[in-house]
Amino acid sequence: MEKENIKKEVRKRYAKVAKTNGSCCASSVNCCSKPTDEQVSKLVGYSQEELNAVPEGANLGLGCGNPTALASLKEGEKVLDLGSGAGFDCFLASKKVGNTGKVIGVDMTPEMLDKARANAKKGKYTNVEFRLGEIENLPVADSSVDVIISNCVINLSTNKKRVFEEAFRVLSPKGRLMVSDIVLLKPLPKAILTDMEAYAGCIAGAELKDRYLEMMRKAGFEEVKVFQEKTYPIDYIISEPEIKNAINRLGLTQEQVTGLASTVVSISVSALKQ
Repeated sequence: MEKENIKKEVRKRYAKVAKTNGSCCASSVNCCSKPTDEQVSKLVGYSQEELNAVPEGANLGLGCGNPTALASLKEGEKVLDLGSGAGFDCFLASKKVGNTGKVIGVDMTPEMLDKARANAKKGKYTNVEFRLGEIENLPVADSSVDVIISNCVINLSTNKKRVFEEAFRVLSPKGRLMVSDIVLLKPLPKAILTDMEAYAGCIAGAELKDRYLEMMRKAGFEEVKVFQEKTYPIDYIISEPEIKNAINRLGLTQEQVTGLASTVVSISVSALKQ
């Protein structure tokens, strides 16, 4: 798969998510029985209080963890969210860093930025800013943020090594990184790896867990630690229209689908810049 084609497919997918408010029921796949955004968010670690604290439409159920909670944000800190979507994690971070802090969200999809900025206006968030940009080339100055968070986004990048190098560049000395993401416990079948829709659905682009952690270390991060690791229920995985399309198109057996579900895990990882 060409990297630019992958990027276009990912942007197209998330533009559609932004326009349909997270619902896939407008797609060609009949997935109205898929778990709700709230159900997905609770599964990956968000509390009902957190879900109630953000503007309606900010939570699109796209996360695979709760990096904002695990980052232990403090008053006055400057936070950067890689792949900020409709602003969900940015708004949660905003309350934790307070008026003396600042939150910057970076996303490459204009439709998501429009939604995030509208949500910020609706919720009257004055310490949150959203910037158009790619996580491989962050529109952020060197050593300028205290904390970086990211939620189920880095797996979509075709150059994860560059993402971690950029994160290291913009993070201040003694700063910290907290990422929730999808990784693999073993290699995927080649048919899945080369499927564009499976890539946009977060599966085909996922890296092997050990290689993912090693890329963080090679970028300069220290004390790389996995805080949480969990598998997704198979019903949640195959409810994604992109994954369901790929399974049908590739003619995967039930045994192969079950194997796929046990291969894919979500992890939350912390790291420091010394």
